Amino acid sequence: MSGQLKEVRNRIKSIQSGQQITKAMKMVSAAKLRRAQDAIMLMRPYAVKLQEMLQNIVSNSEGNIDTPLAAQRQVEKVLVVVITSDRGLCGAFNSNLIKTAKRLIREKYQEQFEKGNVEILPIGKKGYEHFLQNGYKVNDKFWHLFSSLTFDNVKEAAAVALNGFIDGTYDAVDIVYSEFKNAATQVFVTEQFLPIAKVESTDKSGLKADYIFEPEKDTLIAELMPKILNTQFFKAMLDSNASEHGARMTAMDKATENASELLRNLKISYNRARQAAITTELTEIVSGAAALAG
Repeated sequence: MSGQLKEVRNRIKSIQSGQQITKAMKMVSAAKLRRAQDAIMLMRPYAVKLQEMLQNIVSNSEGNIDTPLAAQRQVEKVLVVVITSDRGLCGAFNSNLIKTAKRLIREKYQEQFEKGNVEILPIGKKGYEHFLQNGYKVNDKFWHLFSSLTFDNVKEAAAVALNGFIDGTYDAVDIVYSEFKNAATQVFVTEQFLPIAKVESTDKSGLKADYIFEPEKDTLIAELMPKILNTQFFKAMLDSNASEHGARMTAMDKATENASELLRNLKISYNRARQAAITTELTEIVSGAAALAG
């Protein structure tokens, strides 16, 4: 019986230690989440407006805009940017992103994948390790970007997609990332990065957005488009960063709750075993006393 009690005590101590770790990780993730959430909330309206302006210009150009970034061509070679995290312990966050990327390849680029023409640009250690271990064609230059998440560093990764599309290395570029909604909700999305997608106007009057360009249109657009696309890439990074911390905070909160429930059950089991041991000892003492008296 004493051995059983010792085993339960050891389990209780082990779970209490684990619970302290999950509590600490939850607090750290909550602090990081606040900063990451502020960053994406400030960035998102600006990035969304730039994206709308870019699509409107391309959609309303009627073919008179000369930019290689909007060129539609036969898709033979594809780059898929997959933004995961560097660390685990964030629930199903990374596995869902990887599943989303694989589903995109299976549904949209299966033919190109079978020819070996789909390349993965993983950002985040978890995605990098998974795709490398599973035999995918991987660009390994930027998986560590979250260690120093700045616009200049992200711009270097975006340049791989931009320059690769312009020189014909890739015919299409898609991004897979997690769009941040709140701490408990992440939306795993795929987004066409290149070529710049045209959007159909929903205005039944047939009116189109009209822009006054200064300097001339081609010069201005050639300068603006890469900057706008870099901003879109950075927004996706900030979205995933905030989503990661939200997912980890939620996962650690749930783990702490589960530990509390497990501790409660173990303490009940411990008390029952202890009571049984005391009862057994009392019975033995009474029996011994009765035997001596007899």
